[in-house]
Amino acid sequence: MSGGRESTRDVRREQLPDGSAASRGRRALPPLEIALLALAVLGISLSAPLATYAAAPALAIAFWRNVMASAVLVPRVVASRGRRPGKTDLALSGLAGLFLAVHFGTWIPSLRMTSVAASTALVCTAPLWTGVIAKARGRSVPAAAWGGMLLALVGVVVVSSVDFGSSSRAMLGDGLALVGGACMAAYLTVGECVRKRVNTATYTAVCYGTAAAILLVVCLATGSELINFGARTWAALVGLTIAGQLVGHSLLNRSLSVVSGSTAAVVSLLEVPGAAFLAAVLLGQAPAPLVYVGVAVTLAGVCVVIRAESRAK
Repeated sequence: MSGGRESTRDVRREQLPDGSAASRGRRALPPLEIALLALAVLGISLSAPLATYAAAPALAIAFWRNVMASAVLVPRVVASRGRRPGKTDLALSGLAGLFLAVHFGTWIPSLRMTSVAASTALVCTAPLWTGVIAKARGRSVPAAAWGGMLLALVGVVVVSSVDFGSSSRAMLGDGLALVGGACMAAYLTVGECVRKRVNTATYTAVCYGTAAAILLVVCLATGSELINFGARTWAALVGLTIAGQLVGHSLLNRSLSVVSGSTAAVVSLLEVPGAAFLAAVLLGQAPAPLVYVGVAVTLAGVCVVIRAESRAK
Protein backbone atom coordinates (compact mmCIF):
# COMPACT_ATOMS: atom_id res chain seq x y z
CA MET A 1 0.00 0.00 0.00
CA SER A 2 1.08 3.58 -0.48
CA GLY A 3 0.75 6.60 1.78
CA GLY A 4 2.17 7.16 5.25
CA ARG A 5 -1.18 6.97 6.97
CA GLU A 6 -2.09 3.59 5.49
CA SER A 7 1.39 2.21 6.14
CA THR A 8 1.22 3.21 9.78
CA ARG A 9 -2.19 1.64 10.14
CA ASP A 10 -1.09 -1.56 8.42
CA VAL A 11 1.84 -2.22 10.76
CA ARG A 12 -0.06 -1.28 13.92
CA ARG A 13 -0.69 -4.23 16.17
CA GLU A 14 -4.27 -4.34 17.38
CA GLN A 15 -5.32 -6.09 20.59
CA LEU A 16 -8.97 -7.11 20.50
CA PRO A 17 -11.25 -7.74 23.47
CA ASP A 18 -11.20 -11.52 22.90
CA GLY A 19 -7.43 -11.60 23.15
CA SER A 20 -6.67 -11.93 19.43
CA ALA A 21 -4.14 -9.58 17.96
CA ALA A 22 -4.04 -8.25 14.43
CA SER A 23 -0.72 -7.29 12.96
CA ARG A 24 -1.18 -6.06 9.44
CA GLY A 25 2.55 -5.95 8.99
CA ARG A 26 3.29 -9.62 9.62
CA ARG A 27 4.48 -11.55 6.64
CA ALA A 28 3.30 -15.00 7.68
CA LEU A 29 0.38 -16.38 9.64
CA PRO A 30 1.27 -17.95 13.01
CA PRO A 31 0.79 -21.74 13.20
CA LEU A 32 -2.18 -21.28 15.56
CA GLU A 33 -4.03 -19.11 13.01
CA ILE A 34 -3.35 -21.64 10.26
CA ALA A 35 -4.64 -24.46 12.47
CA LEU A 36 -7.81 -22.51 13.33
CA LEU A 37 -8.43 -21.75 9.65
CA ALA A 38 -8.04 -25.46 8.90
CA LEU A 39 -10.58 -26.21 11.64
CA ALA A 40 -12.93 -23.61 10.11
CA VAL A 41 -12.65 -25.36 6.75
CA LEU A 42 -13.44 -28.69 8.41
CA GLY A 43 -16.51 -27.17 10.05
CA ILE A 44 -17.96 -25.63 6.91
CA SER A 45 -17.08 -28.78 4.93
CA LEU A 46 -19.47 -30.71 7.17
CA SER A 47 -22.29 -28.26 6.41
CA ALA A 48 -23.37 -29.71 3.05
CA PRO A 49 -23.59 -33.36 4.22
CA LEU A 50 -25.48 -32.35 7.38
CA ALA A 51 -27.83 -30.01 5.49
CA THR A 52 -28.54 -32.82 3.03
CA TYR A 53 -29.23 -35.21 5.90
CA ALA A 54 -31.77 -32.80 7.46
CA ALA A 55 -35.29 -33.42 6.12
CA ALA A 56 -36.38 -29.80 6.41
CA PRO A 57 -37.13 -26.87 4.06
CA ALA A 58 -34.02 -25.02 2.89
CA LEU A 59 -35.02 -21.74 4.55
CA ALA A 60 -35.78 -23.53 7.81
CA ILE A 61 -32.29 -25.04 7.80
CA ALA A 62 -30.81 -21.58 7.30
CA PHE A 63 -32.97 -20.18 10.12
CA TRP A 64 -32.22 -22.86 12.71
CA ARG A 65 -28.46 -22.87 12.23
CA ASN A 66 -28.44 -19.15 12.99
CA VAL A 67 -30.95 -19.10 15.83
CA MET A 68 -29.29 -22.05 17.61
CA ALA A 69 -25.88 -20.41 17.32
CA SER A 70 -27.34 -17.15 18.66
CA ALA A 71 -28.81 -19.03 21.63
CA VAL A 72 -25.29 -20.19 22.52
CA LEU A 73 -23.50 -16.88 21.94
CA VAL A 74 -25.91 -14.22 23.24
CA PRO A 75 -25.88 -15.35 26.91
CA ARG A 76 -22.08 -15.44 26.82
CA VAL A 77 -21.89 -11.91 25.45
CA VAL A 78 -24.47 -10.56 27.90
CA ALA A 79 -22.62 -12.14 30.84
CA SER A 80 -19.22 -10.84 29.74
CA ARG A 81 -17.81 -7.58 31.04
CA GLY A 82 -15.93 -6.64 27.90
CA ARG A 83 -16.15 -3.34 26.09
CA ARG A 84 -19.48 -2.90 24.36
CA PRO A 85 -19.44 -1.99 20.66
CA GLY A 86 -20.61 1.46 19.59
CA LYS A 87 -23.68 2.15 17.50
CA THR A 88 -21.73 2.16 14.26
CA ASP A 89 -20.18 -1.24 14.91
CA LEU A 90 -23.53 -2.65 16.01
CA ALA A 91 -25.09 -1.38 12.79
CA LEU A 92 -22.28 -2.88 10.70
CA SER A 93 -22.57 -6.21 12.53
CA GLY A 94 -26.28 -6.17 11.73
CA LEU A 95 -25.49 -5.36 8.10
CA ALA A 96 -23.16 -8.37 7.99
CA GLY A 97 -26.05 -10.43 9.40
CA LEU A 98 -28.27 -9.19 6.59
CA PHE A 99 -25.74 -10.29 3.98
CA LEU A 100 -25.37 -13.65 5.75
CA ALA A 101 -29.15 -14.14 5.75
CA VAL A 102 -29.35 -13.41 2.02
CA HIS A 103 -26.37 -15.71 1.40
CA PHE A 104 -28.09 -18.64 3.13
CA GLY A 105 -31.54 -17.66 1.84
CA THR A 106 -30.39 -17.79 -1.79
CA TRP A 107 -27.71 -20.45 -1.85
CA ILE A 108 -29.43 -23.23 0.15
CA PRO A 109 -32.65 -23.06 -1.97
CA SER A 110 -30.51 -23.00 -5.13
CA LEU A 111 -29.23 -26.49 -4.23
CA ARG A 112 -32.74 -27.82 -4.93
CA MET A 113 -33.27 -25.86 -8.16
CA THR A 114 -30.03 -26.48 -10.03
CA SER A 115 -27.33 -29.12 -9.78
CA VAL A 116 -25.31 -29.16 -6.58
CA ALA A 117 -22.16 -28.87 -8.68
CA ALA A 118 -23.37 -25.72 -10.47
CA SER A 119 -24.62 -24.16 -7.24
CA THR A 120 -21.33 -24.87 -5.48
CA ALA A 121 -19.22 -23.46 -8.29
CA LEU A 122 -21.28 -20.26 -8.51
CA VAL A 123 -21.42 -19.58 -4.77
CA CYS A 124 -17.64 -20.06 -4.75
CA THR A 125 -17.24 -16.92 -6.86
CA ALA A 126 -17.15 -15.13 -3.48
CA PRO A 127 -13.36 -14.48 -3.65
CA LEU A 128 -13.74 -12.71 -6.98
CA TRP A 129 -16.51 -10.56 -5.50
CA THR A 130 -14.33 -9.65 -2.51
CA GLY A 131 -11.66 -8.52 -4.95
CA VAL A 132 -14.16 -6.37 -6.83
CA ILE A 133 -15.43 -4.86 -3.55
CA ALA A 134 -11.86 -4.16 -2.43
CA LYS A 135 -11.11 -2.36 -5.70
CA ALA A 136 -14.32 -0.34 -5.38
CA ARG A 137 -13.20 0.72 -1.89
CA GLY A 138 -9.90 1.95 -3.31
CA ARG A 139 -7.76 -0.90 -1.99
CA SER A 140 -4.98 -2.36 -4.08
CA VAL A 141 -5.37 -6.04 -4.97
CA PRO A 142 -2.09 -7.62 -6.18
CA ALA A 143 -2.19 -9.12 -9.66
CA ALA A 144 -0.91 -12.40 -8.20
CA ALA A 145 -3.88 -12.46 -5.80
CA TRP A 146 -6.30 -12.16 -8.74
CA GLY A 147 -4.46 -15.02 -10.43
CA GLY A 148 -4.66 -17.13 -7.27
CA MET A 149 -8.41 -16.48 -6.95
CA LEU A 150 -9.00 -17.60 -10.52
CA LEU A 151 -6.75 -20.64 -10.07
CA ALA A 152 -8.62 -21.68 -6.91
CA LEU A 153 -11.96 -21.22 -8.66
CA VAL A 154 -10.79 -23.40 -11.55
CA GLY A 155 -9.92 -26.06 -9.00
CA VAL A 156 -13.41 -25.82 -7.51
CA VAL A 157 -14.97 -26.22 -10.96
CA VAL A 158 -12.83 -29.31 -11.56
CA VAL A 159 -13.78 -30.83 -8.20
CA SER A 160 -17.49 -30.18 -8.65
CA SER A 161 -17.51 -31.28 -12.32
CA VAL A 162 -19.86 -28.38 -12.87
CA ASP A 163 -22.74 -28.83 -15.28
CA PHE A 164 -24.96 -25.78 -15.55
CA GLY A 165 -28.62 -26.44 -16.24
CA SER A 166 -30.52 -25.15 -19.26
CA SER A 167 -34.07 -25.13 -17.88
CA SER A 168 -35.60 -21.94 -16.53
CA ARG A 169 -35.71 -23.42 -13.03
CA ALA A 170 -32.05 -24.41 -13.19
CA MET A 171 -31.09 -20.97 -14.50
CA LEU A 172 -32.97 -19.36 -11.61
CA GLY A 173 -31.08 -21.64 -9.22
CA ASP A 174 -27.80 -20.64 -10.87
CA GLY A 175 -28.72 -16.99 -10.40
CA LEU A 176 -29.57 -17.51 -6.74
CA ALA A 177 -26.23 -19.24 -6.16
CA LEU A 178 -24.41 -16.34 -7.80
CA VAL A 179 -26.23 -13.88 -5.52
CA GLY A 180 -25.27 -16.10 -2.60
CA GLY A 181 -21.61 -15.83 -3.58
CA ALA A 182 -21.78 -12.04 -3.84
CA CYS A 183 -23.46 -11.79 -0.42
CA MET A 184 -20.84 -14.07 1.12
CA ALA A 185 -18.20 -11.66 -0.15
CA ALA A 186 -20.06 -8.66 1.30
CA TYR A 187 -20.51 -10.50 4.62
CA LEU A 188 -16.76 -11.15 4.90
CA THR A 189 -15.86 -7.62 3.80
CA VAL A 190 -18.07 -5.98 6.43
CA GLY A 191 -16.82 -8.47 9.00
CA GLU A 192 -13.22 -7.56 8.22
CA CYS A 193 -14.01 -3.94 9.04
CA VAL A 194 -15.91 -4.63 12.28
CA ARG A 195 -13.48 -7.23 13.62
CA LYS A 196 -10.76 -4.58 13.89
CA ARG A 197 -12.66 -3.21 16.90
CA VAL A 198 -15.16 -5.84 18.09
CA ASN A 199 -14.39 -9.26 19.56
CA THR A 200 -15.49 -12.47 17.87
CA ALA A 201 -18.26 -13.45 20.30
CA THR A 202 -19.99 -10.06 20.21
CA TYR A 203 -19.72 -9.69 16.46
CA THR A 204 -20.98 -13.19 15.69
CA ALA A 205 -23.82 -12.94 18.24
CA VAL A 206 -25.17 -9.77 16.61
CA CYS A 207 -24.54 -11.09 13.10
CA TYR A 208 -26.17 -14.48 13.62
CA GLY A 209 -29.04 -12.97 15.62
CA THR A 210 -29.80 -10.52 12.83
CA ALA A 211 -29.64 -13.27 10.21
CA ALA A 212 -31.97 -15.46 12.29
CA ALA A 213 -34.53 -12.65 12.67
CA ILE A 214 -34.53 -11.91 8.94
CA LEU A 215 -34.78 -15.58 8.00
CA LEU A 216 -37.65 -16.07 10.47
CA VAL A 217 -39.63 -13.35 8.69
CA VAL A 218 -38.89 -14.95 5.32
CA CYS A 219 -39.87 -18.43 6.57
CA LEU A 220 -43.17 -17.14 7.95
CA ALA A 221 -43.87 -15.18 4.76
CA THR A 222 -43.24 -18.23 2.56
CA GLY A 223 -45.02 -20.70 4.83
CA SER A 224 -41.91 -22.81 5.44
CA GLU A 225 -42.32 -25.50 8.10
CA LEU A 226 -40.21 -24.67 11.17
CA ILE A 227 -41.12 -27.16 13.90
CA ASN A 228 -42.59 -30.50 12.87
CA PHE A 229 -39.38 -32.42 12.17
CA GLY A 230 -38.20 -35.86 13.19
CA ALA A 231 -35.41 -36.62 15.65
CA ARG A 232 -32.97 -37.27 12.79
CA THR A 233 -33.52 -33.81 11.35
CA TRP A 234 -33.17 -32.08 14.72
CA ALA A 235 -29.92 -33.98 15.30
CA ALA A 236 -28.67 -32.86 11.89
CA LEU A 237 -29.61 -29.24 12.63
CA VAL A 238 -27.73 -29.33 15.94
CA GLY A 239 -24.71 -30.85 14.21
CA LEU A 240 -24.92 -28.25 11.45
CA THR A 241 -25.05 -25.46 14.02
CA ILE A 242 -22.01 -26.76 15.87
CA ALA A 243 -19.90 -27.62 12.83
CA GLY A 244 -20.99 -25.07 10.24
CA GLN A 245 -21.87 -22.09 12.41
CA LEU A 246 -20.12 -22.18 15.80
CA VAL A 247 -16.92 -23.72 14.43
CA GLY A 248 -16.84 -22.94 10.70
CA HIS A 249 -18.27 -19.45 10.32
CA SER A 250 -17.21 -18.27 13.77
CA LEU A 251 -13.57 -19.20 13.18
CA LEU A 252 -13.69 -17.54 9.75
CA ASN A 253 -15.00 -14.42 11.49
CA ARG A 254 -12.21 -14.70 14.04
CA SER A 255 -9.62 -14.88 11.25
CA LEU A 256 -10.77 -11.53 9.88
CA SER A 257 -8.67 -9.84 12.56
CA VAL A 258 -5.50 -11.17 10.92
CA VAL A 259 -6.39 -11.81 7.26
CA SER A 260 -8.36 -9.89 4.67
CA GLY A 261 -11.89 -10.73 3.56
CA SER A 262 -10.45 -11.84 0.21
CA THR A 263 -8.10 -14.31 1.86
CA ALA A 264 -10.88 -15.67 4.10
CA ALA A 265 -13.11 -16.10 1.04
CA VAL A 266 -10.40 -17.99 -0.85
CA VAL A 267 -9.71 -20.23 2.16
CA SER A 268 -13.43 -21.00 2.34
CA LEU A 269 -13.16 -22.54 -1.15
CA LEU A 270 -11.46 -25.49 0.52
CA GLU A 271 -14.97 -26.44 1.66
CA VAL A 272 -15.54 -28.03 -1.75
CA PRO A 273 -12.66 -30.55 -1.72
CA GLY A 274 -13.16 -30.91 2.04
CA ALA A 275 -16.78 -31.95 1.56
CA ALA A 276 -15.73 -34.37 -1.22
CA PHE A 277 -13.24 -36.14 1.05
CA LEU A 278 -15.63 -36.18 3.99
CA ALA A 279 -18.22 -37.80 1.73
CA ALA A 280 -15.62 -40.44 0.89
CA VAL A 281 -14.84 -41.11 4.55
CA LEU A 282 -18.33 -40.83 6.01
CA LEU A 283 -20.48 -42.03 3.13
CA GLY A 284 -18.12 -44.29 1.23
CA GLN A 285 -18.33 -42.11 -1.89
CA ALA A 286 -14.81 -42.42 -3.29
CA PRO A 287 -13.75 -39.28 -5.24
CA ALA A 288 -13.02 -39.63 -8.94
CA PRO A 289 -9.32 -39.27 -9.89
CA LEU A 290 -10.05 -35.84 -11.37
CA VAL A 291 -11.13 -34.63 -7.92
CA TYR A 292 -7.57 -34.99 -6.66
CA VAL A 293 -6.37 -32.78 -9.51
CA GLY A 294 -8.97 -30.16 -8.62
CA VAL A 295 -7.97 -30.27 -4.95
CA ALA A 296 -4.33 -29.68 -5.86
CA VAL A 297 -5.26 -26.75 -8.09
CA THR A 298 -7.50 -25.23 -5.39
CA LEU A 299 -4.77 -25.54 -2.76
CA ALA A 300 -2.27 -23.96 -5.13
CA GLY A 301 -4.61 -21.02 -5.70
CA VAL A 302 -5.14 -20.53 -1.97
CA CYS A 303 -1.38 -20.52 -1.38
CA VAL A 304 -0.84 -17.99 -4.17
CA VAL A 305 -3.42 -15.58 -2.69
CA ILE A 306 -2.06 -15.81 0.86
CA ARG A 307 1.51 -15.34 -0.36
CA ALA A 308 0.57 -12.40 -2.61
CA GLU A 309 -1.29 -10.57 0.15
CA SER A 310 1.52 -11.21 2.64
CA ARG A 311 4.04 -9.68 0.24
CA ALA A 312 1.80 -6.68 -0.38
CA LYS A 313 1.67 -5.75 3.33
